Amino acid sequence: MNKNKRHAAIIDLVGHEAIETQEDLALRLSQLGFCVTQSTVSRDIRDLHLMKTSEHGKQRYTYPAHSSDVLNEKYTRVLRDGFISIDTAPGLLVVKTVSGMAMAVAAAIDAMNMKEIIGSIAGDDTIMCAVKSEADAEIVIADINRVIKK
Repeated sequence: MNKNKRHAAIIDLVGHEAIETQEDLALRLSQLGFCVTQSTVSRDIRDLHLMKTSEHGKQRYTYPAHSSDVLNEKYTRVLRDGFISIDTAPGLLVVKTVSGMAMAVAAAIDAMNMKEIIGSIAGDDTIMCAVKSEADAEIVIADINRVIKK
């Protein structure tokens, strides 16, 4: 099974179960049919920006509801400075940037870890982001606009 499916499973698990340790997460993933090592789980936790929170005196992993909320100031500044516009095409978002800024803006968008974006490709002043549906495109546009207008 691929990384995207594993990440989706992790988000679902931490959203519905009290996953306290990397070992707990690896065990649950294994029970779901994913073959993972401790280093894979550790990398996934980092990639997904999972956080440990305290609940009823116990620690557990949580996933931020909107990953853009944890977007660091550097990426926020890059997104604000480089972004020009965003438009949709069937299954795609087309982001226009200042010339030479597409790679940096794409990195900022990637750092938002939006599950609605399947993947992205950046050129010099244009980014193509693949999405599954029109609804997903609307969510991404709203999240990007929220970051830019903060």
